[in-house]
Amino acid sequence: MITSHKLSRRAFAGGTAMAAATLAFPSLRAQGKLEKTKISLAVGGKAAFYYLPLTISEQLGYFKAEGLDIEISDFAGGARALQAVVGGSADVCSGAFEHTINLQSKNQMFRAFVLQGRAPQIAFGVSTKAMPNYKTIADLKGKKIGVSAPGSSTNMMANLVLSRGGLQASDVSFIGVGTAAGALSALRSGQIDAMSNTDPVMTMLEQKGEVKIISDTRTLKGTQEVFGGTMPAACLYAPVDFIQKNPNTCQAMANAIVHGLKWLQTAGPGDIIKTVPESYLLGDRALYLASFNKVRESISLDGIIPEDGARTALKALASFDTSIKPDKIDISKLYTNEFARRAKDRFKA
Repeated sequence: MITSHKLSRRAFAGGTAMAAATLAFPSLRAQGKLEKTKISLAVGGKAAFYYLPLTISEQLGYFKAEGLDIEISDFAGGARALQAVVGGSADVCSGAFEHTINLQSKNQMFRAFVLQGRAPQIAFGVSTKAMPNYKTIADLKGKKIGVSAPGSSTNMMANLVLSRGGLQASDVSFIGVGTAAGALSALRSGQIDAMSNTDPVMTMLEQKGEVKIISDTRTLKGTQEVFGGTMPAACLYAPVDFIQKNPNTCQAMANAIVHGLKWLQTAGPGDIIKTVPESYLLGDRALYLASFNKVRESISLDGIIPEDGARTALKALASFDTSIKPDKIDISKLYTNEFARRAKDRFKA
């Protein structure tokens, strides 16, 4: 897989002149020739609703309609997908917005260019079987907590919940369980005592009484309560130099995602079931749809990243990660809305 990614990077390395021309005339509305048509995209936990816009755009052929051949590699969690892009085996990451902050704090410049989710869609729950007498966050000391993958946004959410309850990350053990069937079995088999994860997994466990939810960002209201503001979630992000060299390609990717977001605005439950792969339903269509209804409002409407959201994300990260210094982070370099705005105009999203 990695070899083919590297070959595709070499094979489509041209087009710099076109990129320069496009940057010189940013007001031109016509879509220029794609600098790179074959794109390797890394994602961590594609079956989660967190990445539903990516799946919809892929399944409905919106990337192909833009002239793109997208090769999607699915990893256990966002942190691993991020490593693929940092390591050069993928061009673009579909991942959590806050990764751009972590990267900038290490002097690695990545930029988000289209938003998929306007709320993190992550819920933190304790196992009713393993911890039937749970009362406060302090009860989690010494416990095993499942996250999609160590270092992912589910881990960040867990860290935030712990810090507000007076615990540090070192007070617990984090275990990567993915975002699908593996996460369900990890909790049910007693491998973990609590879990921070996305839907449909968390709704499935919640509806069967297997977890008690103690913190929830699956709705805009819940996100406001946890983070104190808007919190951008899944987005497409890439190294700044990739975006500068491939503006037309990035525009095409933003177009495809916003096209998917537009479709999702009016899609009914039956439309979703027909479009996503059968394996995403985790064997229970009714619960899958119940999960979708719960997170629907958290899906971005137009791909635009809110300015106040970037500040909220930075504040949240800095609250428990001492290596993040807010005064050293340039928020304006974390994202660009130029591609999403053009896509929004085109699709009337």
